[in-house]
Amino acid sequence: MTEWEKCRAGLLYDTTFPEREQEHLRCADLCYDYNHTRPSDTARRKELLCQIFGSVGKQPYVEPNLFCGFGYNIHVGDFFFANNNCVFVDPGEITFGDYVFIGPNCGFYTAGHPLDPVQRAKFLEYAKPISVGSHVWIGGGTTVCPGVTIGSNVVIGAGSVVTRDIPDNVVAFGNPCRVQCELAAFDEEAAALIKQQ
Repeated sequence: MTEWEKCRAGLLYDTTFPEREQEHLRCADLCYDYNHTRPSDTARRKELLCQIFGSVGKQPYVEPNLFCGFGYNIHVGDFFFANNNCVFVDPGEITFGDYVFIGPNCGFYTAGHPLDPVQRAKFLEYAKPISVGSHVWIGGGTTVCPGVTIGSNVVIGAGSVVTRDIPDNVVAFGNPCRVQCELAAFDEEAAALIKQQ
């Protein structure tokens, strides 16, 4: 089994093989080019996003600075929006549905390392995929950890650390991130507050 095959299977793998560094540098160069585009050059930004990400839906919008490990493991649906300074650590796949809005300074980390310091010193790593459904709003400063699935119609509050799966149709926040209420209940409460004003 090759190191990439181990990585894709979620097993510990050696990160020092040469092909990995070549692929990382390719993506780093593309991100550098993207981060140095003029704000008005939307055509060039779209072109570069299509080279960085594995697949891109309709009308993606990503504010610089964008940082990815490999890029091709990231798949975004229609009307994907990511604000400034988002980081995608993607030896594992990161998949987003449609109408996903990501606040600034968010991180999506599929990579993890052994807890044992001797193993960690051997540059071993594992990768677990991250999946985000459709119609999801992720507040600024959120961290999503390896192996997490976030459902559809979800709001994740700013500053959350998402260490476990989040189901559909909820508002969740905190460190660690926990479901706080059903989205419908939150909408009813918000509507009541608006009526009071």
